[in-house]
Formats: sequence, structure tokens, C-alpha cells
Amino acid sequence: MDEVIQVTQWLSSITPRKKAKLFFFTTHADAPSPMVGSNDVDTHEETQLPLATTVALHNFKNIGEFLKKKVNTFSCYNVIENEITKTDYEYLRFYSACKYLDVVPPFLDLEKISAIQNKFEMTDEERDYRLLLDSADLVLEKVCDSLKPAGVSQMWTALRKDRNLIRGVKTIDIIGFFVDPNPTGIKECLFFFIVRFLQKADKINRVNTNRLERLIAQCDESSSCEEGKTIDFIIDSLRFYPTELYPFGFCLIMCVIEGRDGAMQEIEKTMEISRHLGMITHTEKNPTKETIELVKKELMKPKYQFYSSFTCWFMSHGDSNSMVLADGETIEREWFLTSFPDISTFQLKPKVFFMVSCRGANKFSLKGDEFEGQSATCDYHDIGSALIRNRMLDITDSVRDISYVQPMMDTLVAYSTILDNLSGRANTHGSIYVDRACVLMSENISRGRSLTEILEHLSQDLHEILQETMDEDRIVYKQACHYDSFFRKTLKLPYTRHPKEDVHSAPQ
Repeated sequence: MDEVIQVTQWLSSITPRKKAKLFFFTTHADAPSPMVGSNDVDTHEETQLPLATTVALHNFKNIGEFLKKKVNTFSCYNVIENEITKTDYEYLRFYSACKYLDVVPPFLDLEKISAIQNKFEMTDEERDYRLLLDSADLVLEKVCDSLKPAGVSQMWTALRKDRNLIRGVKTIDIIGFFVDPNPTGIKECLFFFIVRFLQKADKINRVNTNRLERLIAQCDESSSCEEGKTIDFIIDSLRFYPTELYPFGFCLIMCVIEGRDGAMQEIEKTMEISRHLGMITHTEKNPTKETIELVKKELMKPKYQFYSSFTCWFMSHGDSNSMVLADGETIEREWFLTSFPDISTFQLKPKVFFMVSCRGANKFSLKGDEFEGQSATCDYHDIGSALIRNRMLDITDSVRDISYVQPMMDTLVAYSTILDNLSGRANTHGSIYVDRACVLMSENISRGRSLTEILEHLSQDLHEILQETMDEDRIVYKQACHYDSFFRKTLKLPYTRHPKEDVHSAPQ
């Protein structure tokens, strides 16, 4: 059959909603760079114009033409060995999106996909199409699915009111002020236009979604949410790191075995839990400085940009500042922790470090005859449970105690700024950190949020604010806050707001 006919038949078999989603996933906003064949030419026409014209005309012709062009490009594309190009990346994204939406063209060359995956040096585990999907886009798809056409229309109205943001943008004018999002697929096109517009304007990314949340918050809940959804529910979905589908992320396990009894069990346990959580795992036994540098170099390869998160277990002997490697050399813990987050492939993605080593020789000792011989480390045996409970310690009640507590337990220390940095103030309102913290806590009363959730949101909110020193230099800067948590349970704000008159009332 003629290829043109095949492409036409394939497009005609796709529903308007899936066409909109396929376009959205294919025009992914954060394509990795630099890459061969990549350039900084404005892709506004590619990503915004087809969506704008589809919404304005209620016609999917331009989106169809875009998808045809992609298919034709891939059909003529020759995979070049040992050189990753922009088209390689786009081919994999297109294939994964088609697979996810169950609209894979029957004429798509799967051998080319395999050849591209070879160039990315992907293992068998990494050839799962779900790895190639962008988790942030999947979250945004779910947000779209939770909104009715009226809700997206209300978001559009709110966006149009921000004249400073939309001034001079031609595609905004193409759509116009009043939109009918009810025809099938138009709601999706309008929502995806809003998202890509905010991304191109550097107002949102996979971590900073405040601007999008504020648009959604202005919607009328009774008319904007699909059945069973609420505005709070939709906004909540944006306040988690996007780690949709498999794999959850990449897990690196580094363990010094020499001179550390039970080290192999540590490796087995961490591998088991990481796989149970849906991570793809790599293990380095007896790491040295050279090993660490090689691993860092490996993690900079393009394939790691497809991962949604990074987790590292580092297990060794150590002291207050350093960790002991397999060859007896030491590395500064701070150096290790600060070097990995700089890896570009995991920017704007959660990075979790489990640092398992001594940090000194002091002990919080419990004295008394009743504690003699009681220890959770004195015996180890199989407990015969399945999955992650295999070969775990059997912690009995006889080795548990709740009457003696480390002084720092159940404490959370929140800092308005990081070490050696300024903490900004406003002339009329005092500490900006205190102001934003109070605002966010006030807004979240009755929503059942935890304090740590609010502090994470505060960290995002505060770091978006440009501040200026009050001296004659008038230096513009950003402020970053952080916290150390020793919580053993989640602390939530109260569900009810105290009436204003009660705040100042005298005690009875």
C-alpha cells in the first residue's frame, strides 16, 4: 500500500483527543541539549501555532499536518552510528507517545527505534517505552482530564487578563478572548496551549508550577471539574514531583564491603527495595575516588535525561566530615553531596541521598540493668516473608523502647536562608520568608496539608522572588530556604480556621 495512503488512514483512525495528546507529548518542552542537530531556533511556530489554529477554527488540519511531517521525517531518517541527534530523541518520544496512547503506526520502523536505543546505550530494562515518556507531561495530561471544558475556558479567561504576560503574542490573538472548548479535543488543545505558552514564557517548568496552579484556583469548582474531582485535588496533583509510570527513577548503590560486616546484605536489601519501588538499579561494590568520577561521567550520558528521579545509597565507614572508601582513602561528605546534583541529566528532578556511615564516635547511651543484653543488632535471621521483607531483622517488642528519646527527635528546624547567605526583608513588611510562610500556611488551613509540604512549597515560592539589597549597591538576588527534619510522624495544619475575634479574646 502507498505510504501516503497508510499515513492518511492512520491519522483518520485517531480520535481528536488523542491527536491533541500525541501533539502535546511529541512537542515536549524540555528536550535535552546540547545535541547534534539541535539549535536554539524559536520553535514557537511548531508548538503553539497548530494548537492555536485548532482551537480557533475547530479544525485539526494543522495538527494532522504536523503529525504527517513527523512520520515522513522518521520514514526518511537514516540512523547515524555513534552520534545522537535531535531526531533520535524526537523519534523515541514520538514512539513512546504512540505506544502510550495505543496509536502506533503499523508502518513505523521498529528496527530504527532499536538502533537509536543502541546509540543511547540502553540496557534491556531501559528499552521499556514508559521510560521514554516525560512524567511531567503525564501529570499535566491528568490535570487536563480532571477539568471540564468550562474549567479550561475559565483558565483561558484568567490568562487573558494578564496583559503583561500576553502582550505581543500573536497566537493569543489567533484564539481570541471567547472560546468554545466543547467540541471533542478542543479542550485538550486549549489546555496544552496554555501549558506550552507558560513553559515557553519561563513561568512554569516541571518543578515550578505556581503560575498554572493560580490559573486553576480561579476556576469555579461547580462548573470546572469532572465528576469526583475538586480544585484542591487538581492543584494537589501538581505539588508532587512528577514520577509517573515505570520506572520511578534511577538508583545508584555504592557500598564499601571491606571491613564492614553485613555489607553484602545491605546491597541485597537496597537493591530489593529499589526494584520494589520500580527503580532501575546499578551497584558499585568497594567504590574508590576513580569509581565515583566514572559514575558521575556515566550519569551525564543522554539516556539519563529520560529518568524522573535519582536515588543514591552510599554505605561505608565515616566520621563527622568524611567517608572511607575501599582503598582506605577518604572523601568529604559535603563534596560528594554537592557534586552529584550538578549533573545536568537530573536537573529539576528529585535527588535523594541515603548516606549510611558513622559521623563521629559519640553515643546517646541508655544506662540501667533493664537495657543490658537488649539490642536489635544481636541476632539476624530469615523471617520467611515475601518481597522486600525477605531476610530482614526480626524487631521484637523486647528491643523496643519509647520512654527514652533523643533530644532532637520530633524536631523540625526551618531556616529562612542557607549557610552564609542573606535573609531578605521588605521595608514595610519585614522578613519576606516570614511573610510567605504565613501566607502559605493561612491558605492551606482546611486542606489537610502537612507542614513539610508547605515548607517545600515555600521553598519553591521564595526562590522565585527577586530581591534587592537595601544598601547603596542595590544588588538583586534570590533566597533559598531549607529545613532539617527529625519527624517521626506527619504534622498537618488544623482543618478549621480560628475566627478572627477569637485571636484577641481574653482567656476565660
